[in-house]
Amino acid sequence: MFGAVKVCSLPLRSPDLGSSRLREMQERHYQPSTGVSKRTMPFPKKWMPILSFLTVGFVIWLLMPMIPIPTIIWTPPSDLGILQDIRGQKVIVGQEQEDRQANSRPVGGNPFQPGTAKPVGMPYTKTLVIPRTSSEHIGWIKENFEGNEFTKSAIYTVDDVEAEFHPPKNKGHEVMVYLSYIIEHYNNLTDVNIFMHSHRFSWHNNELLDNDAVQMISRLSAERVQREGFMNMRCSWNPGCPSWMHPGTVEEDVNKQEETMLAKSWSELFPLDPIPNVLAQPCCAQFAISRDRIRSLPLARYVFYRDWLLRTSLSDYISGRVWEYVWQFVFTGKTVVCPAEHICYCDGFGVCFGGATEYEAYLEKAQERYKLEDELNAYRELFMKWKTSPDSLTELEKAQGPPEVGKDLELQGRIDGLLAWSDQRKQEAKEHGDVAMNRAKEAGRDWTDGDGF
Repeated sequence: MFGAVKVCSLPLRSPDLGSSRLREMQERHYQPSTGVSKRTMPFPKKWMPILSFLTVGFVIWLLMPMIPIPTIIWTPPSDLGILQDIRGQKVIVGQEQEDRQANSRPVGGNPFQPGTAKPVGMPYTKTLVIPRTSSEHIGWIKENFEGNEFTKSAIYTVDDVEAEFHPPKNKGHEVMVYLSYIIEHYNNLTDVNIFMHSHRFSWHNNELLDNDAVQMISRLSAERVQREGFMNMRCSWNPGCPSWMHPGTVEEDVNKQEETMLAKSWSELFPLDPIPNVLAQPCCAQFAISRDRIRSLPLARYVFYRDWLLRTSLSDYISGRVWEYVWQFVFTGKTVVCPAEHICYCDGFGVCFGGATEYEAYLEKAQERYKLEDELNAYRELFMKWKTSPDSLTELEKAQGPPEVGKDLELQGRIDGLLAWSDQRKQEAKEHGDVAMNRAKEAGRDWTDGDGF
């Protein structure tokens, strides 16, 4: 393809040439393509320090993502109090709880920025992202939200490839559906995207909203989602906060079997981020995200996560559970996201008791009622044993004698009284939360007259 190149060679020393002439000829080089000699200019020495500096800077820039960043995990300060939550689980409380949580540092670089709420009166578009099986009934969605022009739904049927929405594989529980929705709608997202399970009533929904998904969706503050970017739909810390999963644990806990798999999974999902000491957020993989927050990450990131889910040897159950405590890292850059319960309820759902102290007083009354309910159930069980099967009584039960007649009526009366008090207090909290200024005050946000959030 190319012609032969004629090479011109110069003698190292010629008796007919002076030393200056020889140097001049040695500084020339032959151009084969043109047959023309050209003088080579030496590189100016004054540029060498600048070139060296730029080279070092470029190398550092290339290696920055590979430099490990120390893991800094939020730990509860010693001055926080301990309180029983609604179901008796010990949790940490304190008026500055939200501020301390906000100061928990991300494991890696945090690209996320707070959002800005829309002007007062401007509606938010929303999408309910719901995974379901063919046998699960979801009539409650159509019944409550079909006529809402600003709320639509993307219901994925995981075991029916003929359904309008279905994931590429039924694996990882809700994770596959959530990631598939983001991938498929990345360029056509609504303002707020609400990821929830298909059942309307469940223990892991918010108890102050009657464990009802309809109330949670209806009362959800789109403004808080827009400001925060990511919001867990569950407010109660139990289970999940303040220190739940510990990657690197080798001894299996039957209540969190995925814990022993977290370190390896983390290394595969986030290879540039060090394995954290703690992963925590309220359970159970139900949350709302703004469009801007989703798009803070490139589409390829979500494709990578879904490919991991498709390829991993972890079971459907374990792979889904692994993700339950990494969503907060994906969307906030933080490993611990445990906002104060009373602020979550107030600013997130408009149920405002007035502050941490008032909310704790409500929890104490609720806990008293649950203890009485347990006592009543035990009374009724013992009463039936004495009545129908005295042979099954233990020696201690026989020694204590038959249950006191009428004790059940007394217990039921006290329970009914506490239940009425709780219902009234919840209603007052909702009415208090209907006022935008009250929500801002309890959440510690700036607020000016006229703000509708």
